[in-house]
Amino acid sequence: MGVPVLTAVSDARWEARLVAALAQGDLGVSVVRRCVDLADLLATAATGSASAALLSADLRRLDREALGRLALAGVAVVGLVAPGEEEAERRLRQLGVLHVLPSDSTPEELSAAVLQAVSATAPPSPGERAALGEPRRALPDPVVPEQVDAPHSGPGTGRLVAVWGPAGAPGRTTLAVGLASELAQLGRSALLVDADVYGGVIAQVLGLLDEAPGLAAACRLANNGALDLPALAGLARAVGPELRVLSGIARADRWPELRPAALEVVLELARSLADTTVVDCGFCLEQDEELAYDTAAPRRNGATLAALETADTVVAVGSADPVGLQRLVRGLAELRDAVPGVQPLIVVNRLRAGAVPGDAEREVRAALSRYAGVEQLTVVPSDVVGLDRALAAGRTLAEAASTSPARAAITALAAQLAGISTPAPQRRRLLSRR
Repeated sequence: MGVPVLTAVSDARWEARLVAALAQGDLGVSVVRRCVDLADLLATAATGSASAALLSADLRRLDREALGRLALAGVAVVGLVAPGEEEAERRLRQLGVLHVLPSDSTPEELSAAVLQAVSATAPPSPGERAALGEPRRALPDPVVPEQVDAPHSGPGTGRLVAVWGPAGAPGRTTLAVGLASELAQLGRSALLVDADVYGGVIAQVLGLLDEAPGLAAACRLANNGALDLPALAGLARAVGPELRVLSGIARADRWPELRPAALEVVLELARSLADTTVVDCGFCLEQDEELAYDTAAPRRNGATLAALETADTVVAVGSADPVGLQRLVRGLAELRDAVPGVQPLIVVNRLRAGAVPGDAEREVRAALSRYAGVEQLTVVPSDVVGLDRALAAGRTLAEAASTSPARAAITALAAQLAGISTPAPQRRRLLSRR
């Protein structure tokens, strides 16, 4: 008996010919079950009775989540498409299927593809169960169409910045919006993504309709293998010459729509849409349902962890008061446990006299140095008046309070992220000319 294989093909006659072809001779594979639909395929795969699956591109409800469950079961996948069906092949590859063959392939070609797929598939370790493989390896190189503004740095080379902070509303959204806005002011195309699964409010902050399709729609398309650059550009609202926004979920109970595997595809494609993608993340870093209960349940914190693991730069923000600093110190330890090797840029927000005795900035720096080993950090002064003015108008600080001291600190951080070393006076003149 060869490698045990499952089949799931929509056309029964086509499947019968396929099974009969594989039964001829000693090809090293053996069909152990002909599954009637996707549910039957997933249930059989979960029993561990097969090592590979042959499935057709038109299998009903086939999406990235289903392929993830097959990967979780250690089942390699080979896709079959009708001869000449380029769109079906493209969809399978966008879903992450590496091995795709025409349905009229010879039995030798089919068995060789199955054996190759099985040899390249390793059972996921407990720590890899959340990732479920790397579907982006199969994505074709993105092509920037004429109707989409090409990024300054070329396709696929944009940077990803994740803004994270512990519980307690330290100003994650304020900083994410400010960084994206200032990057746009500095001439860098920016995409602002609201990936907070607990309380995303970027749409409200910028005065946008929060029911409009945004990140959830992009993840839905990515999960179905239908997301490409024009589709992503159409979902990202343009709020300025160089700034686009992918709004978040309108209600917190919609968090299952932001699946980690789909979000990773969205963020990877975003690198082709903007020079810098700024992601507003949720606060919680717990490795929840899927790891804790050994099930395939969706993970509420999976979107946050996926964004942090994918990011080129992580910005960790805390509030400049005793409670906020304590949360930041503990949160940094949790962040390093959740994302090993991360070297976050530290931002202390809302610095003000009175919240910390003595010289507030000096005391904050000394506390973070002593308790968290942080020597380099950015301090953002408190500016309640300027931020209130921007929030009330649904505008950014650059538009509503251009002389805000908070904005000056965020601009300096944005310039650092963009690799701009323009002296402050020159930067102010540059901004004044825009």
